[in-house]
Amino acid sequence: MDAREFQVVVDSLRSFAPRKEIILEEVPAPQKLATYSFALSADVSNGLLNDDEDEIASGRFVLLHEPGGQETWDGEFRAVTYIRADVEAMMQEDPLLPENGWNWLLQALDESGATYCAASGTVTRVVSQSFGKLSPRNDEAEVEIRASWTPIAASPSELAVHLQGWCNVLAEIAGLTPVPEGVTAINQARR
Repeated sequence: MDAREFQVVVDSLRSFAPRKEIILEEVPAPQKLATYSFALSADVSNGLLNDDEDEIASGRFVLLHEPGGQETWDGEFRAVTYIRADVEAMMQEDPLLPENGWNWLLQALDESGATYCAASGTVTRVVSQSFGKLSPRNDEAEVEIRASWTPIAASPSELAVHLQGWCNVLAEIAGLTPVPEGVTAINQARR
C-alpha cells in the first residue's frame, strides 16, 4: 500500500459518523512508529445540554500502517487505542472490572464485524482521593483501557469497522444507553 492508497483509508475513517455523544477530532499521529499513521481523539459527553453536559469518557484511536508489516504485529496494520472513563465507586471496587473492560473491547470489535489478531493491552483502575483544601471534593474513580490489535482487512471500509468497534466500546464504558438496531446516530464531529 502506498501513500495514495493509505489516503483512501484515511478518507474512510474521516467519514465515519459516531453517535451524537461522541465527538471525534483528528489529531497529530505519531510519526516514528510506522511509515503511515492516522489518529483521532474522542470526547464522550453525557448528551445533556448546556451546564448539565459533562465529559464522561475520552480516548484516542491510532491506525498505523507499515508496508510489509512488523514482526510483532502479525500484519501490516496496527490499531492502538487509549480509553479513559469515569466510573462509579462501586463499579471500581468490582474485582472483575479489568477483565470486564477487556471483554467490552473485544466484544465491541466482534459486534462491529471487525476481524483482527494479536490483541493485547491493559485495563487499569484509578481512584483519586482528595486531601487538604481539596478534601470537600468527592473521591473519583476511573477505568483506563490501553490496547492494540492487528486489523485484518482487504478494503478501507473493513478498516472503518475497527473505528466503529472502538466507538462502541467508548459508549459502553461511558455507560451510554445503546442505540437501537436500525437507528442512525446524528454526528456532531469536529474535523
